[in-house]
Amino acid sequence: MLPEIPKEVAEIRIARRIAKEFKDGDVVNLGIGIPSLVADYIPKGIRVIFQTENGMLGMGPRAKEGEGTIDIIGAGGVKVTVLPGGSFFSSDVSFGLIRGGHIDVTVLGALEVDEEGNLANWMIPGKLIPGMGGAMDLVTGAKKVFVAMLHTIKGKPKIVKKCSLPLTGRRVVNKIFTELAVFEITKSGLLLTEIAPEASVEVIKEYTEAEFKVREPLGIMEV
Repeated sequence: MLPEIPKEVAEIRIARRIAKEFKDGDVVNLGIGIPSLVADYIPKGIRVIFQTENGMLGMGPRAKEGEGTIDIIGAGGVKVTVLPGGSFFSSDVSFGLIRGGHIDVTVLGALEVDEEGNLANWMIPGKLIPGMGGAMDLVTGAKKVFVAMLHTIKGKPKIVKKCSLPLTGRRVVNKIFTELAVFEITKSGLLLTEIAPEASVEVIKEYTEAEFKVREPLGIMEV
């Protein structure tokens, strides 16, 4: 049975876990949704330089309610802060950083990820969309691609055997982070490395369509 974890709690759990992955000095791009929360949970003593598609380097946490300005927003339109030394530039420079291989990690949401590390995150069936944004550039330009997403949608697995939606990128994902588990994409397929305290390997198998192996010893996610 799927553990009952409130959506807000689940999203913060994912963001906090991902924030522990970065090394001091990493340049990181955050996507819309759960990824945008990651900047709020960077551990003390670690300096991460956040880049935004709309032209900022040195983004800080989200602005507190009632503070911030609409002139300083992240790629998702949320008001953010700027850390000392932060800078602003045009979109062509921003995508030059992305396409030039200067981003260490990009954190993106997903509709589907499959066992080969294929990612589908830009087209929602039946909905009018303006396009895929910068995701296709990010998954090919960044050195590592982390996926941040809820484990299921209406009880249906989002980690699938093979993506059914149009792909954003082929074999681009390095790690998947959900409220229930952490997976690595290896040459031999998916590897379950951590599970939430409320979960079990049997539960993860029930709500994960893709085949996966289990690391021994299996880690427990800090929540």
